[in-house]
Amino acid sequence: MSTPMRRRNTAGEPPRRRGTYDRHGVAGYTAALVLLVLSYGLCAVQRSQNPSPFAFLLILVTIAVVFHVTAVRAAIQRAAWVVLAVAGVATIVATVIGAEGQMLDIVFSAASVVALLVAPAAIVAHQAKRRGFNLEALLATITAYVLVGLLFAFLFNLVSLVTPTPIFGEENAESLSNQLFFSFTTLTTTGYGNLVPSTPGSEAVAVTEAITGQLFLITAVARIMRGASPRSVAETGVAEETT
Repeated sequence: MSTPMRRRNTAGEPPRRRGTYDRHGVAGYTAALVLLVLSYGLCAVQRSQNPSPFAFLLILVTIAVVFHVTAVRAAIQRAAWVVLAVAGVATIVATVIGAEGQMLDIVFSAASVVALLVAPAAIVAHQAKRRGFNLEALLATITAYVLVGLLFAFLFNLVSLVTPTPIFGEENAESLSNQLFFSFTTLTTTGYGNLVPSTPGSEAVAVTEAITGQLFLITAVARIMRGASPRSVAETGVAEETT
């Protein structure tokens, strides 16, 4: 007499049913989104082009959370923790002693770009290996998308810091707030027209972001959601079989 057996995955653990989710992943991505909202708020009120060290600290914590949730390789995660810790301590020290200057702003901006570049890639790579569209996948998609928007905001910021000409023209304030707003309207290809890039560097970043926004929707999101199909579910052994 045969008894029903549930097919196991390659790790030897019972596969998750379609529609179920990892509470650890949901909690992690929720925490990352909360941190991103706080980072966005700190950047949105910045009326100068100087990056906020507090926003940078929140970004570092966000990246640490993302690395933990996506379970990157232990060696990479340890190296990342060391780098993030050093950067965090350096930021705190610079803030306490009141260090300032264009070079320090450039360092903050460039470090933010690097940090925000690796996080979305880690999320997409992690979710592409999982199956089933659920709450975790939805939160992961939103988190990655917001990270990309912030990434390009700091790219615009970096360009503005190293370019003598205002990137949105003389009539518009050169502020991180404007750069953040323009980044997300470009990423979503909304284009209100109140801010227009006026330097070769800012135009290049704007074109790259517009293309990235479209590619993200048709590739990254598709990879994350591909497990929603019955075929993908069957491939991972969610269906039960008898022996």
